[in-house]
Amino acid sequence: MEGLEITCFQIISNVGTARSSYIEAIHKAKERDFDGARACVEAGQQEFLKGHEAHFELLQREAKGDPAGSSLILIHAEDQLMSAEGFKIIAEEMIASYEQMDALEKKLMRQSGT
Repeated sequence: MEGLEITCFQIISNVGTARSSYIEAIHKAKERDFDGARACVEAGQQEFLKGHEAHFELLQREAKGDPAGSSLILIHAEDQLMSAEGFKIIAEEMIASYEQMDALEKKLMRQSGT
């Protein structure tokens, strides 16, 4: 396997793990485990950064004239990178929404005396 393919699979692996962490964060937020949700986002961010750094390395190589090439596997790696970034944004928004719903439910319960 060539260097390009190895780097692409590194990107796919890292950002795939990140995306899974972001999805897990949404599930934890839904269960009102907000600390756990934030921890999942942080863990996902660490994996995402590894994938992003590998992607940036490929871009730098190409800018210096090294034909990193455009292959189907590189396109897939970039797609996974962008997908993981989108899931991070969604996870952060969902966590905030679940926190607001939780706070409102608690307020309503206090007001109703339950």
